[in-house]
Amino acid sequence: MSLVRISLSIVGAVGLVAGTLAAATIWLLLTDPVTVADAVSERDVTPFVRQLADVLYQAIRSIARYL
Repeated sequence: MSLVRISLSIVGAVGLVAGTLAAATIWLLLTDPVTVADAVSERDVTPFVRQLADVLYQAIRSIARYL
């Protein structure tokens, strides 16, 4: 396997993870703006990360239930 294929695979995986996190962040900002605002104002990302993980978990669970 060439170096170009490996690097393209890594870039694709990183892009997929970044896109998923961006979409979940936007969804959280639209559905629960109070948590996001509190996390920004208090400079504590723990509640934000916890809610973000919950959004991702719910999405994966819904997709698994659908399949």
